[in-house]
Amino acid sequence: MRFPTEKQIEAIRKAFPPGTRVELVAMKDPQAPPVGTKGTVAGVDDIGSLIMLWDNGSGLNVAYGKDYVRKVKEDTE
Repeated sequence: MRFPTEKQIEAIRKAFPPGTRVELVAMKDPQAPPVGTKGTVAGVDDIGSLIMLWDNGSGLNVAYGKDYVRKVKEDTE
């Protein structure tokens, strides 16, 4: 696995600040939440993984360069 540079980690932190809502697109892990599961970013660790609070209760992180999420806007009405 190739780790991101400090500059890349800072860019990830800027793109996914705590509180950002995301939806899982792909994760190659047998314990992964189902594709389409939504969650909230709690932070970004020192190797660029998103620390997650998934809506289904899972806490599995999104690994940099391996797993994929997309930002979602929540309906506030």
